[in-house]
Amino acid sequence: MAQTRSLPRICIALGLPDVPTLLDHAKREAEAGETFLEFRLDFLPDPHAGAEAITRFLDRFPDCTVLATCRRHQNHGKFNGSIEEQLSVLDLAVRSGAQAVDVEIETAEIAHDRLAQFRGRAQVVLSYHNYEATPPMDTIVARMLRVPADAYKIVTTARKPSDNIRVLSAAKGLPKQRMIVLAMGELGFPTRVLSPVFGGTFTYAAPMAADGTAAGQVCAKFLRHLYRVEKLSRTARIYGVIADPVRHSISPAVHNRAFQSRRVDAVYLPFLVSPALLRDFFSLAEKLPLTGFSVTIPHKQKIIRYLDSVDSLARRIGAVNTVWHKAGKWRGTNTDAAGVTAPLARHLKLNRSTVLIAGNGGAARGAAFALSDAGAKISLVGRNPDRVRALAKVCGAEPLMREQLAGMHFDAVVHATPLGMYPHVNESFFTGDIPADIVFDMVYNPLETQLLKHAREQGRSVIQGLDMFIEQAARQFELWTGDTAPRTVMQKAAAEALATHYTNNHNHHNNTHTLVHNHTHK
Repeated sequence: MAQTRSLPRICIALGLPDVPTLLDHAKREAEAGETFLEFRLDFLPDPHAGAEAITRFLDRFPDCTVLATCRRHQNHGKFNGSIEEQLSVLDLAVRSGAQAVDVEIETAEIAHDRLAQFRGRAQVVLSYHNYEATPPMDTIVARMLRVPADAYKIVTTARKPSDNIRVLSAAKGLPKQRMIVLAMGELGFPTRVLSPVFGGTFTYAAPMAADGTAAGQVCAKFLRHLYRVEKLSRTARIYGVIADPVRHSISPAVHNRAFQSRRVDAVYLPFLVSPALLRDFFSLAEKLPLTGFSVTIPHKQKIIRYLDSVDSLARRIGAVNTVWHKAGKWRGTNTDAAGVTAPLARHLKLNRSTVLIAGNGGAARGAAFALSDAGAKISLVGRNPDRVRALAKVCGAEPLMREQLAGMHFDAVVHATPLGMYPHVNESFFTGDIPADIVFDMVYNPLETQLLKHAREQGRSVIQGLDMFIEQAARQFELWTGDTAPRTVMQKAAAEALATHYTNNHNHHNNTHTLVHNHTHK
């Protein structure tokens, strides 16, 4: 075994087109406090020059650890040389100060004896990559262990949610081996956070300059500060949100900050789950195991069939947004309802109020049942008169056509359609006079919708959609943890996440050139 320093938990993968750019990015990461960097030498026109440059980098940043990789093109790398030439590059990298080298299993099996040249000089990370799927782990692990190495890295591609636990279990099943286990793609993102929790030696992150460009990949700042990968214990509770799509969700930012604030040993992850894979997700949920999770589009209705117990309000609404596991059973409720009633109750007495709900979908249905239960007199208006009448009938509301609103006035209007949501920020359900004293817009991206701007101009009181989001999230936190939700912390985290989301989307078209790095990150 190599007598070198232990490896940090996060490795920054640097695959750049030339040596000056590689060193510039490495310098930027080191100055930001990162101490473990992978130099992808196969990305360079002259890998030998890259290997020699390691000396210059480590002279300036002696506390850093460099992992050198020179993957052959036959194994999804960019190096076109022979195995002899590949090992020559890695040997030069070690002589230049690299403390570890990554050698793919395909090379190692052919040049088994040549790996001995690294023993005692650098740590050998033996790697397996599958860019198509996640095959049976037992076969892969058995193949890897035939070759002596300091650490074993297994990287697959997640095609369904349960692939995550299959990959993670490889590390848990071999506690005496140093394992790095990851599943690529957005479906496999949970493994990037949970790998150390399951016994993985380290995980990979994108460089700062490529933040958000690779599916399933985030920069070290998020892994360290949002997901706290270095601080989670082996017994950390796991929560999450299931959605399709899920990358836009601000829930991980809000709940992880709440856990951090209350010093809860837990993490909240985004799980990409397509409608066809909802059953498979429960296989993952059981085995991780998940303590609880949020449910959003498109699963709020269909999730009910997979639950053992659903409370009466959620069953009448026909939608569940919160699930938790207790006494061996999956239980569901709907905290969206409180997300509507609580903010409104701070402005008026619900049991003496008249409320107009604009919309006829799931959000409108939840608002209608919640407000009706609270004693408010409900009216409904929407773009689909048939659906408006059907919803009004089941929740005891008055159905209205748009033209009937002229001359009518309500204590509050609750807007429950997607109109005005990013990126269609210039749309609004009400274009003229808004027929209420209080205007509550469920849309929270952007924070200040066109509807709310009009409402302020007309002298109305406004309630932002973020108030609803925070209320429902706070109820989830309290249900899951039994602790009081840190609402101020959650509100700040949500506002910051929305601002970041807007900036990233705004800059998206200006950054398409960085997509060239997508496949460099493990």
